[in-house]
Amino acid sequence: MSDKIILKGLEFYGYHGVLSEERQLGQKFIIDLELFLNLKESGVTDNPDLTVNYARVFEAVQEVVTGRPSLLIEAVAESIAAKVLSSFNVEKVLVRVRKPQAPVPGCFEYMAVEIIREKGD
Repeated sequence: MSDKIILKGLEFYGYHGVLSEERQLGQKFIIDLELFLNLKESGVTDNPDLTVNYARVFEAVQEVVTGRPSLLIEAVAESIAAKVLSSFNVEKVLVRVRKPQAPVPGCFEYMAVEIIREKGD
């Protein structure tokens, strides 16, 4: 499946991290998604019911990231993937969770994890 909907640079404030300071103070997380589904019928018919409402996907991701804290961004990515796959007509999802303020000494743009999950995984 090569058709996809892309949601890039979704920013939320959350309390995920191993360090107690991260869980108390919180920080910004940036999420990128690629939703894989067949877009031909929605494109040909111009029918919004045959695609995915990305405003609702945004809200679902926001609920995960701003919700219950996790120690690892790996767990945040898994929770996002599970919610998207169970809530929307998507066959596969790529989830990237970026942590631009990770507590690592040194200069960097971000630390991140990226996972790809399919229905039935």
